[in-house]
Amino acid sequence: MISDDDLHRLAIFLGSCAMMMIVLYHFLEVNAKDDEVDNTAAEKKSGSAATGPSAVPAAAAGGSSAIGVSAAK
Repeated sequence: MISDDDLHRLAIFLGSCAMMMIVLYHFLEVNAKDDEVDNTAAEKKSGSAATGPSAVPAAAAGGSSAIGVSAAK
């Protein structure tokens, strides 16, 4: 059977791993590139209009992309 000391070590180890995973997730989330920037650059190259399918999610999410700002003016 597992002793109290082994259970304590296991709890400390798993808790530490969970905290490291949370910190890693937030680090990756903060430093991730936005999809809106990539979509805007692709639309400028292709010359598509502001009524494309990518304009709807950006406006619905309340994001401020180049398409959403120009449509609001």
